[in-house]
Amino acid sequence: MTRMICILHAFIASAGLLGGAACGTEARAKTERDSSTRGRPAVAVTIAPATASDVIETVDAVGSLAPKFVADVKSEVSGTVTAVYVTEWVAVRRGAPLARLDATETDAAIEALKAIEAQTRVVESRARREHERALQLQKYGLITPQALDEARSALEAAEAGCAAARAQIRTGEARLAKSFINAPMDGIVAARRISVGDRVENMGGGEPMFRIVDNRVLDLTMAVPASQLAAIRVGQPIEFATDALPGRTFTGRVMFINPAIDEASRSVKVIAAVPNGDGLLKGGLFVQGRIVVGRRQNVLRVPREALVNWNAAARTADVFVVWAGAAERRPVKTGSVGENGIEITAGLDRGDRVVVRGAFALRPGDRVTLGSADEGA
Repeated sequence: MTRMICILHAFIASAGLLGGAACGTEARAKTERDSSTRGRPAVAVTIAPATASDVIETVDAVGSLAPKFVADVKSEVSGTVTAVYVTEWVAVRRGAPLARLDATETDAAIEALKAIEAQTRVVESRARREHERALQLQKYGLITPQALDEARSALEAAEAGCAAARAQIRTGEARLAKSFINAPMDGIVAARRISVGDRVENMGGGEPMFRIVDNRVLDLTMAVPASQLAAIRVGQPIEFATDALPGRTFTGRVMFINPAIDEASRSVKVIAAVPNGDGLLKGGLFVQGRIVVGRRQNVLRVPREALVNWNAAARTADVFVVWAGAAERRPVKTGSVGENGIEITAGLDRGDRVVVRGAFALRPGDRVTLGSADEGA
């Protein structure tokens, strides 16, 4: 028993010696690090404070513009063009005459129908008189029921013939009206494909005679990645620009979201309505824009240059924070990327001074001196 107690005392004593040696080694290492840091010259850096601001969340999109309202004007009847009243690129109002087709045969047919209608009116007038006479004779019993019925039937037949003649005249006049080609809506004549003497066919064949374009409202069709579809809603605003009009920013609003996703590109079509009252935008322009999908308040951000070893996929990075004249390395979590910096979701507080220039030469604990830009600030 005494032997075991002696062995236990010896073990405890040796453990104490080892622990003391380990603590001494760690203390010596820390002292060496502190002395090496103290021996290094101060590093000149530029700093910037971590600031909080409101953030507009967007989804980038590219697309092209097209007029919302376009009309291809064709003739409803076949005929030869006798007059053209407009040229290309002129503004027209709804109902304005564009062209006229030869209507000589239609005019003659209408004249013939009017003559037939006049004849039916004479027949109707005679039948009406005969019917009235038959009614008078009936009062005195001087006409048989059969003769009265025949007079009534003759009047009804004459009235029907007159109505048919008038209907034929209206048909001819409607056909005559179709020989006048009018603008179906307000807009600009984007294309004119006929001249006097051309033969045009009815709407079943041939190219359109005119194309009328209304540029006051444009459709912006964009391709948006399917991964960002959940953030898009009808009614969200959109901002975009085009190389054709540098320095200008235009706006619109999401109107339609295609319910089907393109299998090849894994994107979805989104259509926005763009007001174009000044007419600067044209159909066919390629644009680059962003859909505003949300807003967040008091989001902490730092400049992109402040991040060290940034892993965008894992959303991790390091930053150097200046505290009491020395550099402290901190791991941080990153969020959205914007024009005004990178969002920091964890690891920093508002007002922390982070190094944005000179971090490549820093070690944890290094003394720092601020550049002239920071001193001036």
